[in-house]
Amino acid sequence: MKRVIDGSEIARILERLTFQVIETVPDLKELALIGIHRRGVWLAERIRKIIEKHRGILLDLGSLDITFFRDDLGEIDYLPKAFSTDISFSVTGRAILLVDDVLYTGRTVKAALDAISEFGRPSRILMAALVDRGHREYPIHADFIGKKIPTGLSEEVLVHLSEIDGEDNVYIGVPSTDTKIGGNS
Repeated sequence: MKRVIDGSEIARILERLTFQVIETVPDLKELALIGIHRRGVWLAERIRKIIEKHRGILLDLGSLDITFFRDDLGEIDYLPKAFSTDISFSVTGRAILLVDDVLYTGRTVKAALDAISEFGRPSRILMAALVDRGHREYPIHADFIGKKIPTGLSEEVLVHLSEIDGEDNVYIGVPSTDTKIGGNS
């Protein structure tokens, strides 16, 4: 695996993305953040801290597990690990910033949109992704993209965050056949 983004660049990307969000959402008090498990949750938390630091507003933050909203659940030969969803605020009438680490086919985002609709009807949903690697299967895009990294179909993008992995880096490469790598949704 080759490192394509280091920790200092991740920090700069998140600052830039956050200021784009601030410029796009006129009333930040109406905004709530929802991170997609796993790494999207930690990225959403970092964005939340940047907004609090620069605007003095502590936004609602939720976490979303899309496992049971996947469109391939009946086709895979293993049971994916499920995480808990925690959306303890009303999404109805709110602007939601959905956050994930890697945007790939768009299937994870579609599942996340389906899951959020179970909680209510937001006024709008914006999408932020640290990495956009292309290869969409659904007409889905991110409103805020950290970095576009063109990839081959056989390659994977692996995001490491200090909260989970002990380091902040993004890698790209061809995975070994005996290793299942996540972060490509």
